[in-house]
Amino acid sequence: MEPFKIKTPKYFAVESWMKESPGLVAGFSTKSGGVSQGAFSGLNFGFHVGDHSLSVLKNRELLSQDVEFPLECWIGAEQTHEVSVQTVTKADKGKGSDRYETSFPRTDGLFTVEKGIMLTLCFADCVPLFFIDKDKGFIGVAHAGWKGSVGGIAKEMVSVFVQNGSHPSAISVIIGPSICKKCYIVDERVIKLVEKVLEGVEKKPYNQINTVQYSLDLKELNKQILLRAGVQQANITLTSYCTSCNSEYFYSHRGDKGNTGRMLAFIGWKEELHS
Repeated sequence: MEPFKIKTPKYFAVESWMKESPGLVAGFSTKSGGVSQGAFSGLNFGFHVGDHSLSVLKNRELLSQDVEFPLECWIGAEQTHEVSVQTVTKADKGKGSDRYETSFPRTDGLFTVEKGIMLTLCFADCVPLFFIDKDKGFIGVAHAGWKGSVGGIAKEMVSVFVQNGSHPSAISVIIGPSICKKCYIVDERVIKLVEKVLEGVEKKPYNQINTVQYSLDLKELNKQILLRAGVQQANITLTSYCTSCNSEYFYSHRGDKGNTGRMLAFIGWKEELHS
């Protein structure tokens, strides 16, 4: 079942999680309804892509109104395609929310056990991974391009949950809108790294299309890594949306030839509702 439902023109909501857990806000933005112009036309959330910072700030304010989560409670990261997961608290709220310079440096995953803060990361083809342990109230979000995927950002987030008292079987994961295997072509160098990570796995997330090129399914790659980390198959849900194919909704780094905006993956507990 598709986990993402259009809530407003500005974003898709993770409706099933939000229904099961009152006070949870979780979703993925579209490119519709913002004030950015040119290559970033629409609802761009990336401060680092060359857009006017005031436009990005306005876009963030617009989404904050839609999801009813104040911008000063957002937390962002630099995102350098590595595997560092930062545990954040209310003391960190606002970092990276209104300017890039205050983001957590060299961080591609955010985890919290606290209410009143919203974890946010930017995307334009890479895989957004949403994590929750509903019983403990733990939440996380991770950014997994091919480098972060083979590096093990998904496994690292599971480890952080476990270090805080969770168990892999209690963790649910949603794999969000990202580039599909049809649109994502890589070379043998990348595939060799994938093979190393998935040694012994029968179902390979790639197909050879000619002597030097392969189509790679980043969503399936992350699913296989999560399974190996102990997350139950029944607790992993994949979206059918592709950021390149579904260009009516999303920016795509590959589809837009590198000059484009960024969507936002976000998850947080509202202070006043969740207990």
